[in-house]
Amino acid sequence: MQTSRTPSDGGSPPPKRTPTPEKPQGPYFGRRLAIDIAYFLLAGLAVISMQRFFGGGESHEKVVPYSEYRQLVAKGAVTNLVVGPTRITGEFAKTNPKAATQHFTTIRVDPQVAQELSAKNLKFSGQPEPGPLQTLISWLMPMAGFVLLWLFVMRPMMTRGAGMMGVGKSHAKVYAETAVKVTFADVAGVDEAKQELTEIVGFLKDPQTYGRLGARIPKGILLVGPPGTGKTLLARAVAGEAGVKFFSITGSEFVEMFVGVGAARVRDLFEQARAQAPSIIFIDELDALGRARGIDAIGGGGHDEKEQTLNQLLAEMDGFDPTGGTVVLAATNRPEILDPALLRAGRFDRQVLVDRPDKKGRSDILAVHLKKIRTAADLDRDTIAALTPGFTGADLATLVNEGALVATRRGGETTTLEDFNQAIERVVAGLEKKSRILSPHEREIVAHHELGHAFVAMALPGMDPVHKVSIIPRGVGALGYTIQRPTEDRFLISRSELLSRMSVLLGGRAAERLFFEDVSTGASDDLARATDIARDMVARFGMTAELGQVAYEPEQTTFLNPQTPTWRPRNYGDGTAEAIDHAVKALVDQAFDRSMKVLAANRKPLEIAAQQLLARETLGKDDIEAIRKTVTPEPSAAALKAIPGGRAGRQREDHPA
Repeated sequence: MQTSRTPSDGGSPPPKRTPTPEKPQGPYFGRRLAIDIAYFLLAGLAVISMQRFFGGGESHEKVVPYSEYRQLVAKGAVTNLVVGPTRITGEFAKTNPKAATQHFTTIRVDPQVAQELSAKNLKFSGQPEPGPLQTLISWLMPMAGFVLLWLFVMRPMMTRGAGMMGVGKSHAKVYAETAVKVTFADVAGVDEAKQELTEIVGFLKDPQTYGRLGARIPKGILLVGPPGTGKTLLARAVAGEAGVKFFSITGSEFVEMFVGVGAARVRDLFEQARAQAPSIIFIDELDALGRARGIDAIGGGGHDEKEQTLNQLLAEMDGFDPTGGTVVLAATNRPEILDPALLRAGRFDRQVLVDRPDKKGRSDILAVHLKKIRTAADLDRDTIAALTPGFTGADLATLVNEGALVATRRGGETTTLEDFNQAIERVVAGLEKKSRILSPHEREIVAHHELGHAFVAMALPGMDPVHKVSIIPRGVGALGYTIQRPTEDRFLISRSELLSRMSVLLGGRAAERLFFEDVSTGASDDLARATDIARDMVARFGMTAELGQVAYEPEQTTFLNPQTPTWRPRNYGDGTAEAIDHAVKALVDQAFDRSMKVLAANRKPLEIAAQQLLARETLGKDDIEAIRKTVTPEPSAAALKAIPGGRAGRQREDHPA
């Protein structure tokens, strides 16, 4: 699918299905229960002690000093006395109706001391002796403080210390034979890769049968492919089919700040795997660990942590015996940067390509994901597969989820094909931004720009059909978009088709020049993409006569493979670089001239279509089909061949409006 956008400023994997670890049973819960009970007891003791120390006695009794009590006795103002060893309680004889209480309590004082103090008219009271509970609390409170200090301060520090002591231990997630629930039935669209890995499953399950002729299980299998194609899922499916222990770790988890830690983790991982054989070691994102040694600007002398870790991995893969039932699986989407020592025979013996699925593969992947949602009875997954060329398994999982969300938002009972059409647009072009208000003049520019793409695509032979044109902003910076949908998967593209694609990309800029005698920043993304195609034609594909059949930039990022590295030392001189620049500019200029000629021949129908687009904001399949009948094809079928490869044939002139 090709989408042309008008930017405003000049400008995934299905989720991994990780088994939920089982909750610990038995003594674990007993210990937790004991700790919780201890916490409750400590809290209760603290509350009781605060009541005893700060509560001031019971709320329904008035505490009076002993000296005042003696005066009340002398006056006969108290009654119903209860005399204890240290405490006297009673009631006031003449109660005040407004008084808060009729009861009182006081603490007795030694009679001789009380006589002496009374003789001098001093106010005095007794000091109560602590009770058994208060004495117990006074002993327990310091102990409780030490327990809390241990639980919340000392113990975490010791735990962190133990973690530092175990820094060389492997962090791999270990899954038991029954923990990996993924099987080959859950993986679709990669039949060739599954067939390659079926032998590994056979060796792990029945090594005697598969090794009866002396064959041995491969030591390592490297899964190679673009992101989102299901490499990790496929590795888990191998473990699920074989029913063996599965050790899963990423390359970055080996590397730490201290030199030697990663190497220790590699040793520990292989020791664990050998001890629990048959087993599978899976290293995801191997490029984080296995990058070629000596290519970094800093380091590269053998003392770097990554190099030490890689050296240990190479030694372990040389040293372990595959007949023990341990297999190393690894995944990467950047095989070109891996160290050659990793890829030699005897280490990663086999490389399995996990590529983007074809139409049948996409249909099979959709069958897996569509079972999880409620779909219409007449939904044809082959139709959806035909609309999604280039989608990976992760992209298709996201698409199915988005389709279900679209159906939910509109209040539907099932998910229909139209819901998936909207989901495809959302995945490819981004979320609609109807809140972004454009001025009338900007809307006119965007409408003519997008129809410029559409008209050039409809007028040139061999271009993907136009499916939709819209001036509703989408995504981060797109003010409009034109969607083309291919009718089949393509693996080879001819020179004439590349030239036509450049003209389609430049159709928006040509429409602005033709109708407004000016250009805007809205074509910046189109210019970048057209320039990339022209540079690939000149420097990678050898499609110009002047520069010959030479690949000057074999590792540059291309529009066909955006995952390749973008930097590589230049291996040609300044004169060649200047010739490449001239040839690229000539191809872009010629593609722009071609767009101008096509649009000039279709000026009137384009203006009518622009008014329709401004009024309706979106032109769908039926509208596009009606417009297609008014488009005048390219004047001559030989026009493409008339453009000499690499010669600047552009006449520099101003194109009238």
